[in-house]
Amino acid sequence: MSESRNSLSVQIIQEIQDPNELPLIVHSKVDEPISNLSLLRKSLLFAELSMIAYNDSNEAQRAVNLIGFPVSIFFDYDGAQGFFFENNHDAVIVCRGTEPNEWNDIHADANLGTVLAETAGRVHRGFKQEADDIWPMMEKHLIGLGKTLWFTGHSLGAAMATVCAYRCHVSNKCANPAELYTFGSPRVGNKRYVSFVKLKHYRWVNNNDIVTRVPPVWLGYRHTGIEMYLNRNGALRTLDYASKRLDRWHGFLRGIRKFRVDHFSDHSIHEYVNHILTAVQKDEDREPG
Repeated sequence: MSESRNSLSVQIIQEIQDPNELPLIVHSKVDEPISNLSLLRKSLLFAELSMIAYNDSNEAQRAVNLIGFPVSIFFDYDGAQGFFFENNHDAVIVCRGTEPNEWNDIHADANLGTVLAETAGRVHRGFKQEADDIWPMMEKHLIGLGKTLWFTGHSLGAAMATVCAYRCHVSNKCANPAELYTFGSPRVGNKRYVSFVKLKHYRWVNNNDIVTRVPPVWLGYRHTGIEMYLNRNGALRTLDYASKRLDRWHGFLRGIRKFRVDHFSDHSIHEYVNHILTAVQKDEDREPG
């Protein structure tokens, strides 16, 4: 199927304004199947949906309506939260990331032990528990769906989306996910877990984002998916290990000069959205027509 260059109007900024909050700005507009979009345009769409998931359900509904999803269903169980967005062509599961003032989220992030996964191998105990909490609500919308299904999330939401997408991929009841897009994802499970499910996964990493480096490898954790690395200037690059370490060091030093800790500021979903938006614009400026 050919890729479309016109489904996401990055030149048009749409604002959802809550009088008590900063404006929520989205650039994506979907009026045809997501599968028609380029990789960068899909990444921008899913980054913006992951950003929207941090807002309350009413504001999220208004934002995704502008993007092109008339159906928005909110899941919430004991602090584990996510959304189901749907239109005529596609359905997207978006898991909400860590809320700093939510004890349940903090506990999930800190619970470094592993448990047996229903797929294979071992998975982070806290991430699996969060996914288990919202899975019954999510699952009933995925049985007999009949539309292309996508998963996405940021931070803790990225880990939850990974667990749920893997579970869905091996289920004989749920729709089979097309792809998984994560932003600032921690490591989720051991080598056997991350290599068992053959699901295309684009894992975005922004320079020094500290969350992408935990839990540590020495505890047996591994990353999954295709790494999409954003360097210290926010540009998408493929770097070897030594070049990436040098790039991160330069990013850290620049952060110090700006009186910020790069490891934390780079984790912001807004940083991911802005860098991917710039990548989309530069990519399309290079294309003829």
